[in-house]
Amino acid sequence: MRARVTLAAVAALAVLAAAGCSGDSSPLPGRPSASAAPAPTGAAPVDDSCRPRASLKPAGALPAPGRMPAGSYMAEIFKRGRLVLGTSQDTLLFSSRNPFTGKVEGFDVDMGRQIAAAIFGDPNKIQIKVIGYDKRVSSAMDGSVDVVADTMTANCARWKDVNFSTIYYDAGQKVLVSSTSTAKSIDDLGGKKVCAAKGSTSYDNIAKRPAKPIAVDRPGFGDCLVAFQQNEVDAISTDDTILVGLAAQDPYAKVVGTAFTEEPYGMAMSKKHPEFTRFVNAVLAENRANGTWKSTYERWLGDFGAAPRPPVAEYRD
Repeated sequence: MRARVTLAAVAALAVLAAAGCSGDSSPLPGRPSASAAPAPTGAAPVDDSCRPRASLKPAGALPAPGRMPAGSYMAEIFKRGRLVLGTSQDTLLFSSRNPFTGKVEGFDVDMGRQIAAAIFGDPNKIQIKVIGYDKRVSSAMDGSVDVVADTMTANCARWKDVNFSTIYYDAGQKVLVSSTSTAKSIDDLGGKKVCAAKGSTSYDNIAKRPAKPIAVDRPGFGDCLVAFQQNEVDAISTDDTILVGLAAQDPYAKVVGTAFTEEPYGMAMSKKHPEFTRFVNAVLAENRANGTWKSTYERWLGDFGAAPRPPVAEYRD
């Protein structure tokens, strides 16, 4: 117990991976959420009214950096002199603040840098704006950021408010338990307390499991880690990407089971600029083909195995 309390103090200071990855289910002001959980014992309806993986088809070959089409949103970004990326600062390996340099870095940040490179010819022409995970949709909508890359699941409810890029990473929800636990999956945790971030779809999904684990919320997944280390909850459940970061902070924890949800990550952008979504998709298509996606994976996630094939692009027009 003493070891766990010590680790809890470290986690409270670092709070890495605190932002929810499978996303916020909190409604926008004035709009009910299709995925909001009515209560821990209920199951939120899933909005499957669209093809969430399918995005806008690229308009053609990418223009040369510095030569953005006149009147396009890319030309506006170029004139401003920087791309504004919305992301978190505490999602280890995807977008977390390096304690030595103070810079936010990771897989998601590199996705943003690749867009900046396509516009400017320079990946450093980027401003990183740290946003709350429950502000990702509204930040893309109101134009306070150009693009959100923040372990954000593309789903039909969100497509109503923002455009998503094609899928750049496939994640899935798993469970983290004590290294001494005999549980092999979340379905072995019936009646046990399983933590997820308040308002996250991870929280919603726990309540849907037939074994009836008890969903417990905390403000963020870093708070869940502290609760786990203080023996207030038995497990944590969210996307495998977040759990890897949490497990890296606690030698007495392990991630178990196969994914029981699909969490396709897309970058979110305002619906006001569909040409920008098409441009981003052209960048992603080029980077899948030329090996940039693979090298980005190997840089940040290579310790966990060989790079898989990047998600296949799907288009809706």
